[in-house]
Amino acid sequence: MSGISSDTSRILIVDDEATAVGNLAHVCRKEGYEVTTRTTGMGAIEALEKSRFDVILTDLKMEKVDGMAVLRRARELDPESAVILITGFGTLESAVESMKAGAFHYIAKPFRLDEVREVIRNARELVRLKRENRELREKLSQDLNVPSIITQDAIMQRLLAMARQIAPTDTNILITGESGTGKELLARFIHAHCERSQKPFLVVNCGALQEELLANELFGHERGAYTGAMEARNGLVQAADEGTLFLDEIAEMSVGMQVKLLRVIQEREVQRLGSTRAIPVDIRLITATHRNLRDEVAAGRFRRDLYYRLDVVELHLPPLVQRRDDIPLLAFHFLRKHAARIGRGVSDIDPAVMEALLAYDYPGNIRELENIMERAVTLARDEKVAMADLPAVLVGRLVHVVREEAGRLPTLEEREVDYIRYVLERSGQNRTQAAKVLGIDRVSLWRKLKKYGMDNDQSP
Repeated sequence: MSGISSDTSRILIVDDEATAVGNLAHVCRKEGYEVTTRTTGMGAIEALEKSRFDVILTDLKMEKVDGMAVLRRARELDPESAVILITGFGTLESAVESMKAGAFHYIAKPFRLDEVREVIRNARELVRLKRENRELREKLSQDLNVPSIITQDAIMQRLLAMARQIAPTDTNILITGESGTGKELLARFIHAHCERSQKPFLVVNCGALQEELLANELFGHERGAYTGAMEARNGLVQAADEGTLFLDEIAEMSVGMQVKLLRVIQEREVQRLGSTRAIPVDIRLITATHRNLRDEVAAGRFRRDLYYRLDVVELHLPPLVQRRDDIPLLAFHFLRKHAARIGRGVSDIDPAVMEALLAYDYPGNIRELENIMERAVTLARDEKVAMADLPAVLVGRLVHVVREEAGRLPTLEEREVDYIRYVLERSGQNRTQAAKVLGIDRVSLWRKLKKYGMDNDQSP
């Protein structure tokens, strides 16, 4: 992942048998790791107190200071590190004890070197994810109320640099991009970095109002301008005087309204409905659309003269699928935001969940990711978002990706099995509830479970 440091992993190997230490060190160095060795538990603890290690590979049975003591001290000094215990006295009790104490894995002698390599690789990946997650959370320590664009994407960084450059000017700006990419947030970002930042920032969604209502909202009216107009009222153009007016979904504005807006831009004045008096206004205009305005002009749905007035500078926001490096940043931002809002102690994301988030295509862009994280925070059972907290579409997508990476697409039957298992897990293995979610009766579900060899569970 770009933007996060990825130094060579540092491994500490501890064993009171010098030959065993030498062999393991040789294997790890061939894998490209930076290796430190110790032949006593006390020596290992001293090394841990002086340096930080990603993975600690330690023998369990050693004189005076054993592997459990090394494990406990490693967890105290750096909870993100991974400790792997190795012993020739493998018992279930010692395995359970070590896992409860926070060991990443437990390997019994004699072991295969391929097994050790695989366990170390998995431990290294887990530590990398933990350290990245912490760094991402630290990056998001700024005030959630400050308008900011959370990104480490190179294209977005260039876009923000341009936005900062033009923010102090009064240049009209057109923001384009798919729905949910953050067009209003970018407009607020520009307003916050301009000389008008202490003045109003007002938003109008041009696609949400009929022409008459939009005209009244923008331009205001005089008393008696229409039935029910009991008193004069300023429109948002006048209310935004000396500030910024953001017109979202500008392509949805009717041609008649486009003419009136063009007059405001050209003459820098507004005329209330029912009035003949022009009122001077000084506004910064930012507009946005998910449509291609050039195509709208060519089709005769948007005035060419207005288009050229609005599109002095165009800023295009890429869809989230084109800035996947930002998904972890945004996911933690939304986790923190909604955990604080609803008072939940959710502070972390399971690595498998992050894999699912990174594999998804987000047709709803950033807005959809926020909805996913809000849902996950609400459903999370402890401090970490788990796979069970994600919507089924993400889990299904992850299964699809895993199988496709394995060289084949999943069959329809495999997808059905995966989804049935997921629904059963989410419903606590309650078959009646699962059948309802699946849209079939309980007998049909029983037949499918029997067909797929999943009928051993005796839950209700």
